[in-house]
Amino acid sequence: MGACRYASRLRFQQLEVHVTKIAMSAALLALAAVAARAEPVTYQIDPSHTYPSFETDHFAGMSVWRGKFTRTSGSVVLDRDKGAGSVDITIDAASIDTGNPKLDEHVKSADMFDVAKYPTATYKGKLAGFKNGVPTEVEGEFTLHGVTRPLTLNINTFKCMSYPDKKEHCGADVSATFNRADYGISYGDKYGFNMEVKLAIQVEAVRAS
Repeated sequence: MGACRYASRLRFQQLEVHVTKIAMSAALLALAAVAARAEPVTYQIDPSHTYPSFETDHFAGMSVWRGKFTRTSGSVVLDRDKGAGSVDITIDAASIDTGNPKLDEHVKSADMFDVAKYPTATYKGKLAGFKNGVPTEVEGEFTLHGVTRPLTLNINTFKCMSYPDKKEHCGADVSATFNRADYGISYGDKYGFNMEVKLAIQVEAVRAS
């Protein structure tokens, strides 16, 4: 009988050790998952799904001219736990497309963008105004035509999800307004053009490996 009780106690102790090891392994995995989630995540801009577009006045209310830029690159860093992140975007100014080739050439000329001298426009900023882990704006600086000025972007919608390619994608609809004369692009001012430019930016980015 004593031998049987000893064997039972030994098996029970071994079972306790086994269960403890399983519990510790599960706890370590949980901690690892939390630590991984806490790390900032970098997303690379998807140029085939990112198009900064704009609206600008023609002859003081005669019509509204619209266009977009077809080549954009950069990255977004997102830290959901800390409610922080950053944006670093470069736009190829020569990729402007208004649907009117003659107008495109004029906009790219020294009268306006002067792409030969200033081939890119850039935006660098910090994600801000987080609500439920989602940013609502970007506070940063916009460089256009060689001039850098503060510009806040409003994030109207923001969503991250897994695509059919099994990678995480994040996308947003972003808007802002600025005065192009502030950036040294005042063509049309003497004709009464409104210098205000409205931006509407669709952007998607893919989580880096």
